[in-house]
Amino acid sequence: MDYVKLESGNICFVTSGNNMGRVGIIHNIEKHPGSFEIIHMKDVNGKEYATRNTNVFVIGKGKKPWISLPKGNGAYLTALEELKSKEEQKKATKK
Repeated sequence: MDYVKLESGNICFVTSGNNMGRVGIIHNIEKHPGSFEIIHMKDVNGKEYATRNTNVFVIGKGKKPWISLPKGNGAYLTALEELKSKEEQKKATKK
């Protein structure tokens, strides 16, 4: 068995907070003595977001996850992007 450290370049899953369910690669870790550490991440779509250290669970080394990922590889879609993808799926099933 092996383990993965919480460090830049590793892939992680956000377990709670506003970004819950998102998967991204750790870009930067801000250390704030006496307060929360902030983890900056980037998802597969190139969107950047940040969350507290306690909300992050490392799931793989580098860009390769050690577990299976949810639909869309944990990428967050805006309401417009979701609507567009649903319409495309409907068109594809009608053909």
